[in-house]
Amino acid sequence: MIEKRQFYINGAWVNPASPRDHNVIDPSTEEVCAVISLGDQADSDAAVAAAKAAWPAWAATPAEERIALVEKLLEVYMSRSEEMAQAISTEMGAPIDLARTAQVGAGMAHIKNFIRAAKGFDYNKPLSEKFADTRIIYEPVGVAALITPWNWPMNQITLKVVAAMVAGCTMILKPSEESPLDALLFAEMVDAAGFPKGVFNLVNGDGIGVGSQLTAHKDVDMVSFTGSTRAGIAISKSAAETVKKVHLELGGKGANVIFADADEKAVGRGVMHMMNNSGQSCNAPSRMLVERSIYDQALEQAAAAAAKVQVGNAHDEGRHIGPVVNEVQFNKIQGLIEKGIEEGARLVAGGPGRPEGFNRGFYVRPTIFADVTPDMTIYREEIFGPVLCISPFDSEEQAVEMANDTVYGLTNYVQTQDGAKANRMARALRSGMVEMNGQPRGPGAPFGGMKQSGNGREGGIFGIEDFLEIKAVGGWALDA
Repeated sequence: MIEKRQFYINGAWVNPASPRDHNVIDPSTEEVCAVISLGDQADSDAAVAAAKAAWPAWAATPAEERIALVEKLLEVYMSRSEEMAQAISTEMGAPIDLARTAQVGAGMAHIKNFIRAAKGFDYNKPLSEKFADTRIIYEPVGVAALITPWNWPMNQITLKVVAAMVAGCTMILKPSEESPLDALLFAEMVDAAGFPKGVFNLVNGDGIGVGSQLTAHKDVDMVSFTGSTRAGIAISKSAAETVKKVHLELGGKGANVIFADADEKAVGRGVMHMMNNSGQSCNAPSRMLVERSIYDQALEQAAAAAAKVQVGNAHDEGRHIGPVVNEVQFNKIQGLIEKGIEEGARLVAGGPGRPEGFNRGFYVRPTIFADVTPDMTIYREEIFGPVLCISPFDSEEQAVEMANDTVYGLTNYVQTQDGAKANRMARALRSGMVEMNGQPRGPGAPFGGMKQSGNGREGGIFGIEDFLEIKAVGGWALDA
């Protein structure tokens, strides 16, 4: 069993002021795999004070020097990638092969993209050729509280931490108490890279405790949060008391619109995308909308694809999905599967209970519902498990209406070989991201949503800008 009871504050590992033990559960076995400490107000205050004290010097540090430290961080990250993969697999159940590639790889890619974007960023530029003496100056926001979830831990930690670093902000990271081991390892990497004291601080805690303390703290200038919409609303209310800048990346209920002229792999691709990471992705294509003329055929293809999805222990190598993160999530997913059956959706794959051969671990059967209507709970709520809902549509206009009929607006997907139709759909869908015909967004493209999926954008140049204030200056001396 691992014991990680210290916090990283002001460039040193320190003991919590009033330690409270928290057991980290391995979802593959339901056994305790680590014990950490949760912080209290004194720990939050200490971390904020360290970040506040470090900010003036860090903000004044030339961008080239900040970038050089991030480049060193990337070297350390890459050298310890196997440790990171093992930590992620153990704490939140990502199969080890997925942890080594997608989970650890996401962090690596974001660090590289931020380095590339930062090297080309102009922090002081003219408004226009005509008004060259009016300058647009980008300055770091200040002290940032970064609150990250458990489902793609290195993805979200690097999106926030590295963007804040290159922008010139100092920070306090509060990772999810469900997946703290990767964050503690990341703190070791930051320390090894040689960042100045107080630039990066880490305090473990829960949302009610450290999370709330940071979002309401008078010396925190910005909050960047990824998690549930419910928690995002609470954070916004808390932060409003001090008029902080608030960046939210929240839930999703993405539609995958499959037209009759979609390529032959579109349905299977959509199923596999949904089941990836055991369905624990806010941008998962959880509602498959299929043109009626190919609906029955699509259901057969979806069921066949689901049958190929194997479920297994996260510590075993291979192409399978692992458990969901914990008992609370397992019970929630099981309840929603039961609700789908109760409300009349047709089960075409999977169903309630653990897969055959499992009596321990938070394993969920890859599940597909057909004939799901917009009034059903499973059509509306984010399930956050390997559960796909399929519904028919009759026209392009109806497809747009159905896709947009949700409080969320994170990612939608379109499958058609008609380029004009694809582009029309991309413009009509109310979401921060649209992916078409299996083509992902390019490196450094912004990640973020509309409506109750949040605000702000992460990744590349857009992610750096979120940690900057814009100052307009008139009468800049061009000959100085």
